[in-house]
Formats: sequence, structure tokens, C-alpha cells
Amino acid sequence: MTLFPERRPLTHKAAVTTFSERVVALSLKIPPGRVTTYQALARKAGGGKMAHRSVTAILGKAWDKGEKKIPWHRIVYSDGRVWMSAQNRKRRLALYKQEKIQLDKRNRIVGFWDKLYEFE
Repeated sequence: MTLFPERRPLTHKAAVTTFSERVVALSLKIPPGRVTTYQALARKAGGGKMAHRSVTAILGKAWDKGEKKIPWHRIVYSDGRVWMSAQNRKRRLALYKQEKIQLDKRNRIVGFWDKLYEFE
């Protein structure tokens, strides 16, 4: 018995995507008016327990490389809280209003569970 079984050759390109590529691809699938969490996104992309911590860095690198369609405002914390800096506040609030997503005074999504997008 060997510790490392023989690997089968990959038969299609989809099988060779990296975790980072899957995170970016999944983020682009979040529909308008819906949100997902960093954790749900990381798990769907095949990451482990702590993989959600890398989502922002992965998406930031993709943005820097030219992927400008990342819907940052649709990725939130597991409790429905939205991260907002003074720099992005005005733009994010406009996007939420456009997509009929309301925030409470503590920057949490009103009706969070109804807005939560479940990946297929």
C-alpha cells in the first residue's frame, strides 16, 4: 500500500481551477438583490474552516488584475453585517438602495436570511 495513490490524468479544464479562481467565479454569480457570506463563498469554493479569511485578499488580487465586476457589496459577514469604510460608504449605500437591500443603524441587512443567496 502506498501513501500517495496514483493520480489520474485530468480530463477537462474545469478540474484544474484553483481555489482562488473558484472564489472569483462564484462571487460573480451572486445575483442582484441577494447577498452571501465570506464563509459560504469560501466553503462553496472548496475551502476549509478558515478559508473565509482569504476571500477579501483573493478578490482584491483579482480586482488588481482587471476583474472589475466583483460585487463587493453582496459579500457580507455571517451575521448579516456589512463592512463599510468612509471611502466606500456612499457607493455601497447607493448599490444597496438600487438592489432594494436595506440596512439597519448597525449596518446589518434587514431581512438577512431572506436575502441570503444559496449557491447551487
